[in-house]
Amino acid sequence: MRFSLFVHMERQDEKVSHREQFESLAELALMAEAGGFGTVWIGEHHAMEYTISPSPMPLLAYLAARTSTIRLGAGTIIAPFWHPIRAAGECALLDVISNGRMEVGLARGAYQFEFDRMAGGLSARDGGKHLRELVPAVRALWQGDYAHDGEIWQFPTATSVPKPVQQPTPPMWIAARDPASHDFAVAQGCNVMVTPLMKGDEEVVALKGKFDTAVANHPEVPRPELMVLRHTHVHAAGDADGWRPAAEAINRFYRTFDAWFGNSTTPENGFLAPSPEAKFAQRPEFAPEALRETAMIGTPAEVIERLRAYEELGVDEYSFWIDTGLSHEEKRASLERFIEEVVPAFR
Repeated sequence: MRFSLFVHMERQDEKVSHREQFESLAELALMAEAGGFGTVWIGEHHAMEYTISPSPMPLLAYLAARTSTIRLGAGTIIAPFWHPIRAAGECALLDVISNGRMEVGLARGAYQFEFDRMAGGLSARDGGKHLRELVPAVRALWQGDYAHDGEIWQFPTATSVPKPVQQPTPPMWIAARDPASHDFAVAQGCNVMVTPLMKGDEEVVALKGKFDTAVANHPEVPRPELMVLRHTHVHAAGDADGWRPAAEAINRFYRTFDAWFGNSTTPENGFLAPSPEAKFAQRPEFAPEALRETAMIGTPAEVIERLRAYEELGVDEYSFWIDTGLSHEEKRASLERFIEEVVPAFR
């Protein structure tokens, strides 16, 4: 099982500048490369300070010039916000810039807030149609001349300019949760990325089961790969309460997610306060004590033990999701411990 880093710029307030956040992201990515991580992933989000990435492409192009081995993942781009020709061309250009290190993840999108501003109010629930049409169109454009007459997009003969370095195509990943999305990804020959969120390791087992079913249903397709993305924080072995700051920060992260997902309050200059704790009084999975068990929080030995189970389950890539709302110094210390004390156990 290999490791990757999933990272965004994120701000809770204006105390830390965007430039500082950019420099912090770059430092974490360089640490990941030096620590032997396979990929750094950056996603796409719009007009929200708590997940800053209007496009992963310029950030990844910058990192391409600063790195030499780590792969560069756009993970994930939101299908309804991308025309197939643009998606094919920008991804291919990143592959050229990085000399064949680009990977792309695609998702249908989640926040109605973004759809209201980026897709003319399209329901976020309808984003799956765009995803199912975008994936084969991008792959066809990478191969050469292609005309498209679909439900969402129509265009006469065009091609991706430039063409990607990686042939026949760069790796493509689909963010999947329900059985239908797993089946679509596997049928298309795409790798699968899953996120258990605040659920326990039993959810990882369930998601792996959906993936295995899709693989079994498509014996004509070589087995794709499976990635598990999970909030991760490694604290010192001698710190009995080292879990608490991370669990409390992740609690705030999910309450902030809930506020944005609810789409009932207008943000102020890109900021939106987390939903109040009282809203989750009857939701024990949001409690810091529960998140200590479900998120990947623990000492190096505890994290190794849980990751061993993922490896034995057949997970190909574990992505260290470092977005927690903790300070950069806390994130850096956690990543250092993971690199120095966890990664060696899997070599």
